[in-house]
Amino acid sequence: MTLRIIGAGRTDVGVVRSGNEDNYLMIPDEGAYIVADGMGGHAAGEVASEMAVRIVARELVGASADPHEAAGERMRGALRTANEVIFQRTVEEQDKRGMGTTVTAMLVSGSRYLIGQVGDSRAYVLRDGRFDQLTKDHSYVQEQVDAGYLTPEQARVHPYSNVITRCVGANEDVWPDVYAGTLHPNDLYLLASDGLTGMLEDHEVEEIIKKDTDLEQKLDELITEGNARGGLDNITVVLVRVEAA
Repeated sequence: MTLRIIGAGRTDVGVVRSGNEDNYLMIPDEGAYIVADGMGGHAAGEVASEMAVRIVARELVGASADPHEAAGERMRGALRTANEVIFQRTVEEQDKRGMGTTVTAMLVSGSRYLIGQVGDSRAYVLRDGRFDQLTKDHSYVQEQVDAGYLTPEQARVHPYSNVITRCVGANEDVWPDVYAGTLHPNDLYLLASDGLTGMLEDHEVEEIIKKDTDLEQKLDELITEGNARGGLDNITVVLVRVEAA
């Protein structure tokens, strides 16, 4: 079966922040969709996330034609290359020290997908009425949940809920997680910075994206609702729909 992929993305500064440190990039011809959430102050965070989406996209050129295992290595390598370049900039430029970024990147290849992740920007899929998180946060509270010290509900409101344990650019090397799966007709994938998932519960996001609206309307409603709940951070969302051609 031939599949058709449709993508849409949006980023918003939110209600509280004065600048937007998020970035996203979609390159449909390469099957690449990337979300990054920068940190390190307005100038540095914005630079880190912009560098990350650009470098990862460049490194993934042609990867959708690779055998699946090789494409997975390309994804891992793309994130490590972005880490290396950004880290080197933090060493060379005083005002960029301490900057870094999360990255969640999706590569669509035929009937398969790959998702590479560092940090706490997330990927979800809506399939056959089920809304599931595909990635696992690299965060302090996720480690506490995994160890049994916190429940997911406690983790959401924990004072350290925004502390991440892995990011692109903070150290000389980083080890990304790579997830693989099969695309199904009518799948809807969501990539988002924590500006969305920190404001809305999963079931609230699910309720919005299940509506019989087009991708742009879903983006509008997700961002509007995230801002209505406080908009404490920049909000970035990319939606990827799979259709039978």
